[in-house]
Amino acid sequence: MLRLKDKVAVITGGAGGIGLATAKLFLQEGAKVVIVDIDREVLEKATLAVDDENLSICVADVSKALDNEKFVETILERHGRIDIFFANAGIEGTSKPIAEYPEEIFDKVIGVNLKGVWLGCKHVIPKMKQGGSVIITSSVAGLRGFSGLGAYVASKHAVVGLMRVAAKENANRNIRVNTIHPGPVNNNMMRRLENDMSPESPNDIMKGFEAAVPLKRYAESSEIAAMALFLASDESKYITGTTHVVDGGMLS
Repeated sequence: MLRLKDKVAVITGGAGGIGLATAKLFLQEGAKVVIVDIDREVLEKATLAVDDENLSICVADVSKALDNEKFVETILERHGRIDIFFANAGIEGTSKPIAEYPEEIFDKVIGVNLKGVWLGCKHVIPKMKQGGSVIITSSVAGLRGFSGLGAYVASKHAVVGLMRVAAKENANRNIRVNTIHPGPVNNNMMRRLENDMSPESPNDIMKGFEAAVPLKRYAESSEIAAMALFLASDESKYITGTTHVVDGGMLS
């Protein structure tokens, strides 16, 4: 049985590791999927890699209100509805103590990771029909602090608050809202973070993160996608306003 048959799913940050893995899984489960990202070339490469007639793209900067309005309008013109919204776009910023953190990078991280989620919810949720699922990518950094990652940690904590408000505000329309909290994921974001933390020995940073995970490895993007599928499907129809950790035991 196809768990997302005839559903329309929108995934921001859709050309990245978690976004694209989720798009592939949603397509396999019968959904029509629109991936939204800031780089047209990367989006087009993603569609070539997936090669599915039910996958389409929208170019947008999620931190800009007009871009959110436009991608929602485009999707409604294309498909007539939105059933699943995966607010997944995010950036890591840099790794520096609060006293040394560049203000312009802080603003950019908050703009994408927090304002981008808020704008997405603001423009997508009112257009969703009765019933639906909103999934927000937070992080283990949305549940605890990590030295040097002040902007990222702040943004990922903040989207948990947005999730809880949105869950309450939309329960009467049977729209569920939840967050996913990945631990370190084997993708390009972690490669950039490892290099930022230690340009001379990024592999040592990786080993340090792995040592902090009881399962002793990074997650694969497909493992985060599996949680997104559960939250998008009717299997989670009585779950809203909750945090879902996929971290190999890191927070235990």
